Amino acid sequence: MASHHHDNNMHHSGDIPEPQTKGIWKTFFILVGITALEFVFAFFMEAGTARNVIFIILTLFKAFYIVAEFMHLKHETKALIWTIIIPLALIVWLMVALLAEGSYYFESVTNYF
Repeated sequence: MASHHHDNNMHHSGDIPEPQTKGIWKTFFILVGITALEFVFAFFMEAGTARNVIFIILTLFKAFYIVAEFMHLKHETKALIWTIIIPLALIVWLMVALLAEGSYYFESVTNYF
């Protein structure tokens, strides 16, 4: 009687997966470009509302890109993406509305007395 030994170990194929360095460098250069653009606006544009709006837009773009790349949100279903984006947009809208109403209330109270 001969004993038959079968090697069913399938994970020893010897193949090494290709590194994802191209995607990593792409992400790096996009984030460096946005950050450099922010520095250009910081040093060459005078302080004011326009500069603040540009910073907020660039920061939101960078944040969405980081979430998409590093938290792998771009690979998720569209329904999950919308369940994150819609409440975030509503919270931002609420903050803008509260700031506008708060400044109106502050001005009306200080002008009253």
